Amino acid sequence: MIGSQALIAYKQANGVMTVKTFNVTAYKSIMPSKIDFEVSEMEAEYSKDVMRIYATIILPKNIGPVLNQVWQVGSSVTNGIPDVHGFANDNLKSLGTLDLTKGGTSSITSIVGGADSRLKKKNIHGILNVVSWGLLFPIGIIIARYLRTFQSAEPAWFYLHVFCQISAYVIGVAGWGTGLKLGSQSQGIRFTSHRNIGIVLFSFATLQIFALFLRPKKEHKYRTYWNIYHHGIGYLIVVLGIINVFKGLDILVPEKKWRDAYIIVLAVLGGIALLLEVITWIVVLKRKSTKSTKPYDGQNGA
Repeated sequence: MIGSQALIAYKQANGVMTVKTFNVTAYKSIMPSKIDFEVSEMEAEYSKDVMRIYATIILPKNIGPVLNQVWQVGSSVTNGIPDVHGFANDNLKSLGTLDLTKGGTSSITSIVGGADSRLKKKNIHGILNVVSWGLLFPIGIIIARYLRTFQSAEPAWFYLHVFCQISAYVIGVAGWGTGLKLGSQSQGIRFTSHRNIGIVLFSFATLQIFALFLRPKKEHKYRTYWNIYHHGIGYLIVVLGIINVFKGLDILVPEKKWRDAYIIVLAVLGGIALLLEVITWIVVLKRKSTKSTKPYDGQNGA
């Protein structure tokens, strides 16, 4: 569990049992490291499908008599490092409190409830950001880039584009807010790149919303520069949004089917965009060809 100060026992490549300390700040790429407690005399044994850890832990004087406790069982070890554990319901509820004065465990009802609530917030944060940055923004750009080519779609494409992007922005702000709340509740745990990309996304998306109100008319001399700015920032938001969705999936580590489903959706959107790209080029070239072959109907010398 992220934020835990863990003792993990596992077999090395030569079959010898070992136990090491881990300050768990992510679900992937964990490495042995110092923890907040002083630990000595660590040993581990494996017998009859049961793994035991023996250690002496010296707790700071300012710590209370009751500690939060988690336990897990992993599935494998890669290159001498334990892999991520399972995320089934039993895994997520393998936690409780340890009363040092009474020498036993206390009720786990409150801590389980808190863990469930936090997991729910993480899932809400993930869903909001997938829908916003990962789906609605790309769909809005596809609408603006390709539907505007067809004269029959004018001005419906513009209103659809604006609706998608404003909806994406509102949902994205909600997702960004839940992320800030989760960060404030996770002191000492930082997902720097995911957080920084999120800040950049929010900033650029806010600029895009304000740009909508500063949009020059088509014949205005600054309209070309506005288009370059608007299109460039829009494409950047889509790229960063998709990257950050995958970074979020790496943090949440949901079931593989959810990552696969998102990849399939992106592939479908990419296929639609590619098809529309071909169609629009055909339409544009045909339109240019028709204009170039149209006979001149003016008078000589006019």
